[in-house]
Amino acid sequence: MNEAAHAQAPRPRGRGAGDNPDQRFTQLHVSYEEGEAPSKVTTKFFVDHSQSIITTNNSPDLGFGGSINPYRGCEHGCAYCYARPTHEYLGFSAGLDFESRIMVKPDAPGLLRAALMRPKYEPDRLAMSGVTDCYQPVERSMKITRGCLEVLAECHHPVVLITKNHLVTRDIDLLAKLAADHAAAVYLSITSLDPKLAHVLEPRASSPAMRLQAMRTLHEAGVPVGVSAAPMIPGLNDHELPAIIEAAAEAGASFASYTVVRLPFAVKDVFADWLNEHVPGQREKVLGRIEESQGRTLSHPEFGKRLKGVGVWADQIAQVFQVSLRRSGIAQKRPPVLSVAAFRKPVVRGPQMELQF
Repeated sequence: MNEAAHAQAPRPRGRGAGDNPDQRFTQLHVSYEEGEAPSKVTTKFFVDHSQSIITTNNSPDLGFGGSINPYRGCEHGCAYCYARPTHEYLGFSAGLDFESRIMVKPDAPGLLRAALMRPKYEPDRLAMSGVTDCYQPVERSMKITRGCLEVLAECHHPVVLITKNHLVTRDIDLLAKLAADHAAAVYLSITSLDPKLAHVLEPRASSPAMRLQAMRTLHEAGVPVGVSAAPMIPGLNDHELPAIIEAAAEAGASFASYTVVRLPFAVKDVFADWLNEHVPGQREKVLGRIEESQGRTLSHPEFGKRLKGVGVWADQIAQVFQVSLRRSGIAQKRPPVLSVAAFRKPVVRGPQMELQF
């Protein structure tokens, strides 16, 4: 699409990104079907036949060494999502492609079972998901995340989930079973309590009210639940941090975390376009303050700094977070310590049935 056509094109409805910025690795570009662009982009799903499902990392920024990602790309369409550039490794763009061209892994439960059966496998806490949301809308029909949880529940294997979707409550039977062995915890990610802001910032995620309701449901079922107030964006939602922590505590959250926004690679273009569309008068102010908090760039290159930020604003957010924990009572609660004590190897089964979609 040329620049003149782009300037006249209406923004795609229900999407976080307004266009497909160029991606880093190839000159390939997706051609949308007639009737699909520019005002309406249909989500399409492609099978990912990965040969492994547990991804490991040694990042000091992350609290887990292994993660499971049943999907690549995320239909939630969060405008600020740091994971958008991962789609570029597939030849897609970090823009509309990331939220409308989704790779699904129907073999994930079988691959997970095989991984846990290996003689040298040593159990440790796994995260679902480390990149994209394991409860994005297609999970309702695909049930890949549930299939993985069934394997983990059978093995009593510890897992931490993070999601923006109320759909997590569908699997409360499995999560409660794991929690009984101190092997499950769930973070609900809440960026804003303002439903209008949340809708345009995270267009296909559950509303803030539904996420709080999911917290209550999980808490009442005995599943340890917390809030991830992430990301905090200067001049946009940072003033909501105390209210988010308080609302989460009232809904049963017993632990909390936060991060500050960072805009790596093409995410800066997607988010700048989003600011132009939704808060045009604040674009330069917001981007300028993000640069200050990321060390005069939009994504700090150093571990330990990019998720919490640097400078005056980052220090203020850290102080507000600690005060909010004390006032809400979360600071006095003990966060869950997940255990591998109950882990046992999965039983041998026949070939896994293929999931249909």
